[in-house]
Amino acid sequence: MVIFVDESGDSGLKFNRGSSEFFTVSLVVFEDESEAKACDDRITLLKHELSWNESDEFHFIRNSDKARRQFLEAVAPYSFFYYGNVIDKASPRFSKHEFTDKRSFYKYAVGLVFENAKDKLNDAIVVIDQSDNPHFKRQLAKYLHNKMNDGKKRLIKDVKTQRSKSNNLLQLADYVAGAINRSMQKNKKFAADYRNIISHREIGVEIWPR
Repeated sequence: MVIFVDESGDSGLKFNRGSSEFFTVSLVVFEDESEAKACDDRITLLKHELSWNESDEFHFIRNSDKARRQFLEAVAPYSFFYYGNVIDKASPRFSKHEFTDKRSFYKYAVGLVFENAKDKLNDAIVVIDQSDNPHFKRQLAKYLHNKMNDGKKRLIKDVKTQRSKSNNLLQLADYVAGAINRSMQKNKKFAADYRNIISHREIGVEIWPR
């Protein structure tokens, strides 16, 4: 089992300075590594079909509507499933004072989506987008190990960090997070369209706080 994790929106808590209303974390799960490889190869092929270089990156926010639809339609047949957790930072029930900084907020959001997926996880290798702060990602890896492995069953075998630019399936996780996040923004064009393309792969998306 291989899991890819990415996010959409930002973990900032200052709306008057441009922080996003929603922060979404996606967790994309492949139970079969050969299926993950096939999906990876299909994304590479799509880059050729679009006359992109293999080093070019699919990124939901930066890509056009056409590219978004082509990407999601290309990956939709493959056997993966996903979870998402959406933090509604603008909710009156959300208190930024619960979090000391953006990192504690990010860690909490990632923990929520893993908790939602707990029943499906078993000896998983987790791949997270590498940030410019490797120390924090090591802290996050330790946090997930401690949170998900209780001594009775090993839900997480290893946590790795890789650059999304060089990992097609992290780009898939980015797209899933982006599609979920866009579906929450009812005033946005095509708000629900992208998520609908891959809705048959969705296990659960939670909104916090309710």
